Amino acid sequence: MTPLDRVISTFDQVLRGAAGEVPVARRPNPAGTEPAAILAEDEHRHVAGLMRINHTGEVCAQALYAGQAATARSSEVRDKMAHAAEEEIDHLAWCQDRLDELDSKPSVFNPLWYAGSFALGATAGMAGDGWSLGFLKETENQVEAHLEEHIEKLPASDSRSRAILAQMKIDEAEHAAMAEASGAFDLPGPVKMVMRSAADFMKAVAYRF
Repeated sequence: MTPLDRVISTFDQVLRGAAGEVPVARRPNPAGTEPAAILAEDEHRHVAGLMRINHTGEVCAQALYAGQAATARSSEVRDKMAHAAEEEIDHLAWCQDRLDELDSKPSVFNPLWYAGSFALGATAGMAGDGWSLGFLKETENQVEAHLEEHIEKLPASDSRSRAILAQMKIDEAEHAAMAEASGAFDLPGPVKMVMRSAADFMKAVAYRF
């Protein structure tokens, strides 16, 4: 793609993502034939909140990758971002499927999360591929940790949500390993703390709204 093609493609992604368009997964939903759990009202509300957080996280992931790919300096890094983004699209579709099953909605603030994450991704990309990959690695490490936390918080009977989050966790670990192998820089401690604080704020809001 030419630089102009990338600008047009990125702009199209931004509009689609901000509008909340739900992509189609390329891989089968990991929930597969897992039985539907009978959840108490409070369990149902809790699972919906957790899956809304994860859906929002995938909206943010799409924006981050789009921003980073748009400003990546090497075609190799850009291609790796695109490959990881394809798997994140699967995650987004799976989370949407589960929210639909729970008769629940995504976060009303997703357009805001998308815009902010795109700006962060573009900024990381402009800082250089090493820093951009470092940002990706730290993001995926933090996501992997919160997925493990969510898996532990799910009701024991909710095998459908658990199957989705377990596969997402595997993919996120692979993305972090890819970034590490591609020359990711280690981010300064204060930057990691700010990222965790921002993620905690997003999770607190998305759980309810």
